[in-house]
Amino acid sequence: MERPLIEGCVDSFASAMAAIGGGADRLELCGSLVIGGVTPSPALFQQVRAAWEGRIHVLIRPRFGDFLYMDREGAQMEEEIASFRELGADGVVIGALTPDGALDEALLGRLMAQAGNLSVTLHRAFDMARDPIEALERAVALGFQTILTSGQAPSATQGTDCLRALRERAEGRISIMAGSGVKEENILSIHEKTGILSFHTTGRRGSIDSGMVYRKKGVSMGLPSLSEYEIWQTDEETFRACAELVHSLR
Repeated sequence: MERPLIEGCVDSFASAMAAIGGGADRLELCGSLVIGGVTPSPALFQQVRAAWEGRIHVLIRPRFGDFLYMDREGAQMEEEIASFRELGADGVVIGALTPDGALDEALLGRLMAQAGNLSVTLHRAFDMARDPIEALERAVALGFQTILTSGQAPSATQGTDCLRALRERAEGRISIMAGSGVKEENILSIHEKTGILSFHTTGRRGSIDSGMVYRKKGVSMGLPSLSEYEIWQTDEETFRACAELVHSLR
């Protein structure tokens, strides 16, 4: 029987410790969440692994952008999975699509084989797939344990109809985890509308102001729309409020 679960989506040691302190059952460790998340560094993984014995799933995503991967990107993901498995990861989070919007079963099959006995989550590439029910069935056939999804909507609160249909179609064969925009104020509503017990959140309250005193104007190191002097980080109290709600679900 599925039990309530909250996964902390984190991209720094500070965020990981805040999520753990707030009651996370599991971490999804990423790099650069500001662009949707990419594969984190092995050094970051090792820092978190040394500090926590709980379950850590590692995002395997070679770049920002779509989920249509070249052969060398596929090979890179295979090598990254092997590396994190050896470092002690409990699971990996993967996804890949074909040009026509189906799951790339050939590539995903190779990635699953490389994962071996690790737990494997299909990430929100699922939300970009052409047919969610077909994608769910393919994910089950490939052997995924979890699908992380917003119900093919901008946020989980907007995708509750699809999330409910996915959970009902899954019939316990695969876990449906709600993610994207999950917050303290909407967890109960999402659960009531969908029956879902697994949630994925960053647990952020807002951005943290940089400690920099001198601030160069007119120069950007990344996306011009984002400030270099705002730090996105999990807030322990915010995460705890979410965790307490999730753990109260039946």
